[in-house]
Amino acid sequence: MSETIDPNDRWPHEVYERLKSAGVRHVSYVPDAGHSTLIEAAIGDPTVTTTMLTTEEEGVAIATGAWLGGMRSVLLMQSSGVGNCINMLSLPVQTRTPLLMLVTMRGEWGEFNPWQVPMGQATEASLKAIGVQVVRPDTEADISAAAAQGALMAYEADQQVAVLIGQKLLGKKTW
Repeated sequence: MSETIDPNDRWPHEVYERLKSAGVRHVSYVPDAGHSTLIEAAIGDPTVTTTMLTTEEEGVAIATGAWLGGMRSVLLMQSSGVGNCINMLSLPVQTRTPLLMLVTMRGEWGEFNPWQVPMGQATEASLKAIGVQVVRPDTEADISAAAAQGALMAYEADQQVAVLIGQKLLGKKTW
């Protein structure tokens, strides 16, 4: 599979700096091309602990445990992963544990894979329905500010926040 995502985009680097400024020291992720620059930055940073997940709901539990242990964490996933962890999200929602998720969207503009469309269309409504705050940047220039706002809402106001990064901002994936 080849990606049209430009690895030189500034926003992943800006988002990483915003996360570091917010005190994030743990990153959980399921490998994803849309998050590859963020993942590589976290792996290469000796002050950050990373956890590669086999499924996204593990990341919700790990982020909750990290918070209880005094560490701020971020969970990186695709919109399809929201469907995988929707039930586990009851843990931080009910315990009012801070949770920050950066979600790369699928099933939107330029999608080639029909299996991605249903959850891509349901992601925002599903998160809102269970009490997760949603921040959705409109332009590439807004992504790092949205991540910073999400971190503020999560870590300072004990909210569960998902920053949804639209597929149009990420670039079209092709086979």
